Amino acid sequence: MTIMSKVMCRPTQPLKNVPSNGQKQNIRQKEKVVLVMGATGTGKSRLSIDLAKSFPAEIINSDKMQVYEGLDIVTNKITKEEQLGVPHHLLGTHNPNLEFTASDFCDMASLAIESITDREKLPIIVGGSNSYIEALVDKFGPRYDWCCLWVDVSTPVLHSYVAQRVDHMLNKGMVNELRPFFNPNGDYSRGIRKAIGVPEFDSYFRREEFSNNETRQRLLQEAVGEVKSNTCKLACKQVGRIHRLRSVKGWKIHRVCATPVFQKRGQESNHAWKNMVAQPCASVVAQFLYNDDHHLQGLVERLRKMRVQSGRGVVDGRGIIGDLIWLSIFGTIARNVRATVTILKISTLFPIRS
Repeated sequence: MTIMSKVMCRPTQPLKNVPSNGQKQNIRQKEKVVLVMGATGTGKSRLSIDLAKSFPAEIINSDKMQVYEGLDIVTNKITKEEQLGVPHHLLGTHNPNLEFTASDFCDMASLAIESITDREKLPIIVGGSNSYIEALVDKFGPRYDWCCLWVDVSTPVLHSYVAQRVDHMLNKGMVNELRPFFNPNGDYSRGIRKAIGVPEFDSYFRREEFSNNETRQRLLQEAVGEVKSNTCKLACKQVGRIHRLRSVKGWKIHRVCATPVFQKRGQESNHAWKNMVAQPCASVVAQFLYNDDHHLQGLVERLRKMRVQSGRGVVDGRGIIGDLIWLSIFGTIARNVRATVTILKISTLFPIRS
């Protein structure tokens, strides 16, 4: 890890002197947590990886089906290759036959947040289960500062993409992945069997052995159609909950529209993602992490220490400003006007001697 990436892992948390009973107590500022929200299929996992590569971070899964072991295709888990080495928590870790509740998520996610911040990394919570995220914020809201990002895609475009994604899942082996989870007496109200795809294929698995090819194909298409329909219904429900969190509970949620990304193909789509989703969200996170003079001063001190530890050393602000200029050119924060302000503030704190 480079000097600059170590420094940018997370904002420093300076201690504030708060009077209590006539004595001063050192109170540590709140740790910061990023939430990536959105309907299924909008690119939340992709954005979380982009952010983790810009601000060294670890990711906590908040998808209530992806927390279970198994059904990686059906639940659309991010693959090891797609994770690009970024550590993930609560992803494929829970017994698929046991219920994993919102309360369980709150307890385990809070432990993961503490573990991540202890390693001086930024926790990024990502997933479509907004009920889990809401429960976490309701329970631990005062303990952390939250930055909420919402990747939104227009309904017609998203529904079209969801249908294509289900077809892709089918080609990847969804049916064979589902087959071991079929149980004539299975309970579709517990564990991973609640996942969209498991109950929809019940009729197909019950009848395929006794049906001819034509009937099997019809049953298969019916099951696939149900999966597509129920996934679209889920997406609408997820968006509705986000609107409620905004309008009723007053959450400050930064919305980015990714619709044009899904209307393009190949490099044009990747370019649109970078300009319309990844960069704007990274700028929001940069502002969230380094939005006051306390964090600015802490950033300077980290730069100073890292330079000394690496043997580069500093006797004035020249090297520090050079590091910040490097960061502003190559780092995500460069696309934020605050980068210039940061460098100007640094120059007043550590004037360069000629």
